[in-house]
Amino acid sequence: MTPLDGGAGIPADDDEYARGEDADHRNADGPDADHQDRDGRDADHRDADGPDARASVADGLRFAFGTLTVLPVRVTRWDRPAARAGMLCAPAAGVVVGLSAAALGGLLLLAGAAPPLAAVATVAVPAVLTRGLHLDGLADTADGLGSGRPAGEALRIMKRSDIGPFGVITLLLTLLAQISAVSELYGESWARGAVAVALAGVTARLALTLACRTDVPPARPEGLGAAVAGTVTVRAAAVTALLVTAVCVAAGGLFGVSGAVSHGLAVLAALGAAWLLLRHCVRRFGGVTGDVFGALAETAATAALVVLTLG
Repeated sequence: MTPLDGGAGIPADDDEYARGEDADHRNADGPDADHQDRDGRDADHRDADGPDARASVADGLRFAFGTLTVLPVRVTRWDRPAARAGMLCAPAAGVVVGLSAAALGGLLLLAGAAPPLAAVATVAVPAVLTRGLHLDGLADTADGLGSGRPAGEALRIMKRSDIGPFGVITLLLTLLAQISAVSELYGESWARGAVAVALAGVTARLALTLACRTDVPPARPEGLGAAVAGTVTVRAAAVTALLVTAVCVAAGGLFGVSGAVSHGLAVLAALGAAWLLLRHCVRRFGGVTGDVFGALAETAATAALVVLTLG
């Protein structure tokens, strides 16, 4: 079970205080004043969490880095608007994770390490910077899907602390695929490997943005999965996807027209693979969880790296 499903620590409204304040209004001004006060309070609540509420880019970046990385970022807002902004900023966290991984790989290559060893270190960096949460979510999701049990039982299996055979096999194959792909790309040049690793990190988080669309429900009522599920409008998700894809194509353009095309195709293939997994998980579990988000990120990253080795 990943800590993403253990509860997001979202502060609740102080209902007792609200009820006491309403009582003071009733005693002072009568039922009409009480009605007006509650109407105003409801309007304030809608403004804070409704579809038209806003959170700043800074709030979004803090939420994205605070929940998707181990970097010492203090999350100051846990409400739905902040979650929406955070999921739209998720690709930015992927840039930092990807470039950090590529930097370590580059240092090892400069020190004379062979591409396979540099690839192992590169793949280890995202695991460290996320506390292994995405890999843990991948394993738990594999166990839940592989169990063949009804949704409720499968979700309980995913919350267990141990990893079953499906999870172990999926983890091994995924890590082997990532290491092999990065090693091959480093064998061509560090620059190609670095851009590919950065692209994989960005695309993995973009898959999370798309999975937070308003038409994707949460499978559980609690946890970070429920906190961010359904926060991003379809239009905002589409715009973010177009912008991120354009940036990835431009990065691939460093290696010519064929590089731009291959990097664009890698993003599309990665998002397609994540979408297939998302659709299957929603059908099997009734929605998304923190574990499913982790599985989507690892699936997208792996697919992107593999496709880039084919170009």
